Amino acid sequence: ASYICFLGVCGDELSVLRSPQSVVFRDGSWPIPGERIPDLAALSMGFSVEDDLSWPGLAVGDLFHRPRATVLVTVKGVDKLMLPVKGISYPIENAVPFSLDSVANAIHTLFSEETPVVLQLAPSEERVYMVGKANSVFEDLSVTLRQLRNRLFQDNSILSSLPLNSLSRNNEVDLLFLSELQVLHDIASLLSRHKHLAKDHSPDLYSLELAGLEEVGKRYGEDSQQFKDASQILADSLQKFADEMFNLYSGNAVVEVVAVKTFNSPLTRKTRSILQSSSQSETENPYNLAYPYNYNYSVIFNIILWMMIGLALAVIVISYNLWNMDPGYDSIIYRMTNQKIRMD
Repeated sequence: ASYICFLGVCGDELSVLRSPQSVVFRDGSWPIPGERIPDLAALSMGFSVEDDLSWPGLAVGDLFHRPRATVLVTVKGVDKLMLPVKGISYPIENAVPFSLDSVANAIHTLFSEETPVVLQLAPSEERVYMVGKANSVFEDLSVTLRQLRNRLFQDNSILSSLPLNSLSRNNEVDLLFLSELQVLHDIASLLSRHKHLAKDHSPDLYSLELAGLEEVGKRYGEDSQQFKDASQILADSLQKFADEMFNLYSGNAVVEVVAVKTFNSPLTRKTRSILQSSSQSETENPYNLAYPYNYNYSVIFNIILWMMIGLALAVIVISYNLWNMDPGYDSIIYRMTNQKIRMD
């Protein structure tokens, strides 16, 4: 069966709109710490985390069927995002900036030979990070502001089908907001040309940061018609994006949306490539975000486990036969003392 978990956040609030059988969310108003959102994403994918997440909202699901993709979209500058689908909601406690670097490290460490798709993108800051097969899938993706502006005025852009309402094609702030919606559309469109990558055994990761709505609020005010229209357009676009990713991954995907008005502190992170060696990671990463085992861990564990079980059973069988042995009939020691041994 195919399932999806689409998470939306309404004003520092985490809402589960749909969840798969392998990821079980309990209904309750338990606050989720903002700094633990990456751990929540890791646990939902079946990865372990360094510090246990004692949060009752996430239950133990099916450990043998985990999502094949996690998509997390961060939307800044909005109090309440009216997503079309309602679901279970959790408030976000201490909304601090976060990144999915630890999840990306885990995926690359455990599935390095399978080159999974890892895409981290912030269009407004021109920050992009692609690893593995993402380099070939999204090589045509617009990532700079100049590329995004040119992409909007192409014939097959969202401007030809999206109702702009009070938004304008001639305002730079509006174009920045619309270009981020174009990125959502292009990610699903480019991935649809490589559907086989969504059916492999390695999990994929998409981390997107959208700041266009925040700029619209600063430019026109949060009570303006432009901000209201942009909020509605963004909510509809996110729902459509979630449905498209759901179909591309045959329902086996987790899509999350984090919407916060303002972060409590600026994001301070030390950028580095996860392609670096493990020795470099240990020296440059004091928080030990990488995992100390590789993708062969389960193979080695099974070899040792079944070898120990086999040896234990062999000792039991041999001991039982020795205990019930007839020395005068079974033991070669007694038979060799007979001088009239018949040689066959």
